[in-house]
Amino acid sequence: MITSMDKKHKLIETCWPEFGACKRPPRPSADEFQGRIDAVLNIMKERKLTHIVVYADREHFANMAYLTGFDPRFEEALLIISPEKTPLLVVGNECEGYLAISPLYNAGMLRHERFQPFSLLNQPRNNSRFLSEIFSKEGINRKSAVGCIGSKYFSSQEHPSGALALDIPAYIADTLRGLTGRSKAINITDIFMHPDYGLRTFCSPAEIAYFEYTNILASEGMKRIITGMREGMEDHELIKLAGYNGEPLGCHMTLVTGANRNCGLSGPIGAKIRRGGPFASNICYWGSNTCRAGWLAKSAKDLPANTRGYITEFAGPYFEAMNGWFRLLKIGTPGGIISNYISEKLPYGKFEIFLNAGHLIHLDEWVSSPIYPGSKVKIHSGMVMQADVIPSSDQYFSTRMEDGYVIADEALRQRIRKQFPDTYQRCRKRREFMSGVLGINLPEEVLPLSNMPAIVPPFMLRPETILAMD
Repeated sequence: MITSMDKKHKLIETCWPEFGACKRPPRPSADEFQGRIDAVLNIMKERKLTHIVVYADREHFANMAYLTGFDPRFEEALLIISPEKTPLLVVGNECEGYLAISPLYNAGMLRHERFQPFSLLNQPRNNSRFLSEIFSKEGINRKSAVGCIGSKYFSSQEHPSGALALDIPAYIADTLRGLTGRSKAINITDIFMHPDYGLRTFCSPAEIAYFEYTNILASEGMKRIITGMREGMEDHELIKLAGYNGEPLGCHMTLVTGANRNCGLSGPIGAKIRRGGPFASNICYWGSNTCRAGWLAKSAKDLPANTRGYITEFAGPYFEAMNGWFRLLKIGTPGGIISNYISEKLPYGKFEIFLNAGHLIHLDEWVSSPIYPGSKVKIHSGMVMQADVIPSSDQYFSTRMEDGYVIADEALRQRIRKQFPDTYQRCRKRREFMSGVLGINLPEEVLPLSNMPAIVPPFMLRPETILAMD
């Protein structure tokens, strides 16, 4: 008997489906943000902490934005949380004018103070207190136990100091340690980002609706790039087809052709689209990253002679392995099982998959991953999983079907259906396409967010030719 994981790939000719667009969903309410603050206060009690200090800057904004709806622009920022006071947001000169982006701030549930050293050099810096005074006023002293949150936490294998390794700038860490003592300021970034229990791995319907919106933006942009590319186009002209609409980006948009093949995170460089060369591109908004890779060709005849086995030797086996990957994406599956499956089906010597076979995505493009060798972290409801399995080959280049997928148990599915019925229905239609056209039967708890779910065109100059399962 042939199981779904044993089925073989095939090429089919089909028109890409239309799942529709959507308007930007409303932001989470102040009450939802307050619920997140309350969850942090509960963790503080469990861990016997008196304060939590959340650091953010332009690149490392997601934990602060998750709690407040505020993400710093240009500058750094700090959020100070304690049980006795309304949370305090410390910002620089220019971010003061941006505070109204936070529903908490607008509802009078978030205080703020200007700390001008967070501002850019040589801006006005004569009208704020020292950071030590701000911390002291919030009650941070020798009796305090402060949890510090940056964008990374460290195991004892990664850093000899473990929890004492603070992922925040030294001038902030030193100020805190001067007030509390070195051992009383610890790294607790795991409360947000650990794949097993991190708060941001349990997404609400409002978060999921927004991530579906950004997945639609990213995937529709990728569709325009792939279907609109022509031989002789310059890569700068091609990337314009992404149709960037001003929504915040999660990472730099990339576009790789033969001219910058060996610089994988490169953007356009002024190269021409030439038949017979490789192609890869990604579009990443907050909560989404759509990436595709293949060849600038209409068929295998256009490929270099030593790569004409691309489908049977590389892209096809990858597609088959991803079919099995999806079947394992069930609530309760340990990440180590998925990791082992991919390493067996796509051995490193041929496919060179170095990074995790899938990871969690949120406002930031990579939160953490439950999928790694030996992982006992189980897939759970509320995760938004990026189908980011990256094969690489000097001979065959790469292939990709990278988009976002929500893991939602029955209760979460019903909440999405009730609060965001259009989002839910589009996800159901994407599931039907993956099953009925592509032959990929998803577990019931998997909801595809992208408008090109698992669509893999190996030959970018003939996008109607795509991979499917027999």
